[in-house]
Amino acid sequence: MLPDKLYRKIGLRHFSGSLRKLSEVQEKIDFASNDYLGFSNSLKIEHKHFPSGSTGSRLITGHSQFHTQVEQQIAAFHDVEAALLFNSGYDANLGVISSLTDRMDLILYDEKVHASIRDGIQLSKAKALKFKHNDLDHLKILLEKFHDGLDREVYILTESVFSMDGNSPDLARLIEITASFKNAHLILDEAHSLGVHGNQGEGLAQSLNLHKAIFARIITYGKAMGAHGASVLGSEDLKQYLINYSRSFIYTTAIPPHAIAYIQSAYKKLQDQPEIVKQLQENIAFFNKCIVRMGLRLRFRESVTPIQICIIPDNHKVKQLSSVLQAKGFDVRAILSPTVPKGEERLRICLHSFNTKYEMQDLLQLLAKNI
Repeated sequence: MLPDKLYRKIGLRHFSGSLRKLSEVQEKIDFASNDYLGFSNSLKIEHKHFPSGSTGSRLITGHSQFHTQVEQQIAAFHDVEAALLFNSGYDANLGVISSLTDRMDLILYDEKVHASIRDGIQLSKAKALKFKHNDLDHLKILLEKFHDGLDREVYILTESVFSMDGNSPDLARLIEITASFKNAHLILDEAHSLGVHGNQGEGLAQSLNLHKAIFARIITYGKAMGAHGASVLGSEDLKQYLINYSRSFIYTTAIPPHAIAYIQSAYKKLQDQPEIVKQLQENIAFFNKCIVRMGLRLRFRESVTPIQICIIPDNHKVKQLSSVLQAKGFDVRAILSPTVPKGEERLRICLHSFNTKYEMQDLLQLLAKNI
């Protein structure tokens, strides 16, 4: 049995309407998954034998020539010196942030960064301060106040696309601010930007030709790429450091070859079929026009990404509206507090390259009738 205090915590979730439950995916029109390009059902790999497991960590028996080959391909695609594969974006953020810092260092992070970044910060020994969401003036104030001229390293952590808001920082200004402070380094999580921004879905930083100024980029393959795993992009020196000091890389069974084959296939598809990325971008533009036309602009947060946010305050109300949409065949999920702040509960609508104009229009019409 659980201790009483843990039963009470579960009871509070029941009472607030925020109890999390596992649910099987039903056959509905997909406006919920992060499979932005539909790759999860369309990737094909060469018919060759891949072992079901990698048998050990990369530093023991889990490394192969195939790992090296695909990391080189990833680095070439992203125009960077080196890439290092991790088992997931969560592992990558944990391993990078916790291994780079010590007690002398300073971490400044956007208040809305992903839980994996927050957990990496908790594992680090550095002093950590958050800045207001996408507020670069606040970031600059913190840098001026706490940088203090000491020989400390400063790591600025943010995302290129925020998973619960669908917005982005002013990346050019962020890089300019970072460069103006001694020993300051930018770490950018591009989990929801890969496959979305750029002519080939290369991500926001690269699409703006700003990637060379970024210390490390973390990209994950479970979203638009329809695969599994993650990579850290950076210098060859950073890669060697992580191989030696990143605990979530060193002490875990390596990502298996068949998973790497799907990553390789996803990159090939991005390069060979860039029209899929263009279709996603056109769908996003069309959806935003429909929001305005149907008088829903005040409900939606502005976003030029697949993540479209419709604010419906109150856990019970947003769950009820999600149920109405689900009953009509639209898979749209409610995001509840405490995942988001109380009063900012929302429907998180994910757009895809395969969603049709009729589906998007019908969804918004149904929303307009029931809000």
